[in-house]
Amino acid sequence: MKALAAFVMRGPSQAALVAAVAALLSILVPPLGLLSAGSIGLVALRGGPVYGLIVSAVATLGMGAIAWLALGSPLPALGVLLMLWVPILALALLLRYSRSLALTLQTAGALGILLMLSAYALMGDPSETWLKILEPFRDALVKDGVLDDPASAAVFAELAGWMTGAFAAALVAQLLFGLFIARWWQALLYNPGGFGEEFRELRLGRAFGVLVLLLLALLPFSDGASLTANLLLVPGVLLLFQGLAVAHQVRALKQARQAWLVGLYVAVIFFMPQTLLLIACIGLVDIWADIRSRVAPGASPPGPGPSGPAV
Repeated sequence: MKALAAFVMRGPSQAALVAAVAALLSILVPPLGLLSAGSIGLVALRGGPVYGLIVSAVATLGMGAIAWLALGSPLPALGVLLMLWVPILALALLLRYSRSLALTLQTAGALGILLMLSAYALMGDPSETWLKILEPFRDALVKDGVLDDPASAAVFAELAGWMTGAFAAALVAQLLFGLFIARWWQALLYNPGGFGEEFRELRLGRAFGVLVLLLLALLPFSDGASLTANLLLVPGVLLLFQGLAVAHQVRALKQARQAWLVGLYVAVIFFMPQTLLLIACIGLVDIWADIRSRVAPGASPPGPGPSGPAV
């Protein structure tokens, strides 16, 4: 990865080449889209807005030309520019100038929520649109005998209700993973170990925590895949990252073996919904409880200070 990061930083043409090729290959291998985002993010973090815009423009032209020749249309390049490169460029520049990973994450979350609210404002009930998009998949399952028609209609109606929030959350997660790759590459080249330290110190603001608690308080008054339930998916992504930051920092403070983190990520893979929810809850608790400072060497036990009443 360090060699790839060094190649990206050799010049705008090399960076644009990596971004465009990775974006094209992501059609077949989706995770490669993160390398594309990471390339744009790295040049923005290191070179600033002008350099980032030049690389994005060259990558868009290159990908558009290749897509036109291979697919007969340059529209995939425009889609990648608007949905991936422009947002990652904005987030990378925000991180460059603010030096605040927490602010950058919360801005990404705000963009995801804004996207979701715009969908509801423009379409009323986005689930109807998602049902039309998912209809070919439902027909295929019915045709193959995996689901019968009534059962598939109920399953896909429920799925369509969650798709707007899931899409926004997935987009935010993709942008943040791309940003993390860019920051990691920057640290590999210019500040070894810097990204790990920065990530372990991630702490979201209490105003963000209050927003999450308000949405949770409204949840019992909504039905199923409501707007409130969908809105919670995006903050959930941010809380997940804070929970992971807590886990990494606690392991570092306790000098535990790396296998501890490996076990955590294995649990995420095999027990995904439950483990992700638990990690996100830890992230939410940490906003007020500051778990990391409590387990730091020499930290005072919770409770009243020296001047407080004895128990």
